Amino acid sequence: MVASSGSGAGSAPARPAATGVEEFCRALRPRLLGALSLQCGHHVAEELTQETLSRVIERWDTVRALDSPEAWAYRVGFNLSRSALRRRMAERRAMTQVGTRAQASTGLEHAEVLALRAALRRLPPRQRTALVLRYYADLTLEEVARVMGCAPGTVASHVRHALAALRSSGIHHDEAGRS
Repeated sequence: MVASSGSGAGSAPARPAATGVEEFCRALRPRLLGALSLQCGHHVAEELTQETLSRVIERWDTVRALDSPEAWAYRVGFNLSRSALRRRMAERRAMTQVGTRAQASTGLEHAEVLALRAALRRLPPRQRTALVLRYYADLTLEEVARVMGCAPGTVASHVRHALAALRSSGIHHDEAGRS
């Protein structure tokens, strides 16, 4: 926190750029949190608000020069909200698929789901993204490539490496008919 007034002995010198971003974030936080809470619930909104404010701070020199820094922050927050929603929906679909297969084969769906989640968390982000989009979102290699902004061959490589890592961690996957 920056000292609010005076330059008396012992007071911390104010940082001009930091003061602006601190004031902006302090004023924006309650309104952004309220809006995101209506969009996605309070618990998720807390996380998204913090992430949004982090991005504001990281890019403050650019953000403060915009016509409407507040609008930019809301856009970031709502984009993060949509991303979080898509992630939760994909995770639910994946867990349903994994749970159904696990229950039918071994009856250990909870343990398998936990193992799969842990194994997915250990993958590099690009490999995890490629794998989730390819198998859980059921996108083609070309569609995944468009989403990830890379070539289909790169997606195939990410998927191949991710599957190899999952196999080495003891997770098995049925690749029937998929490439």
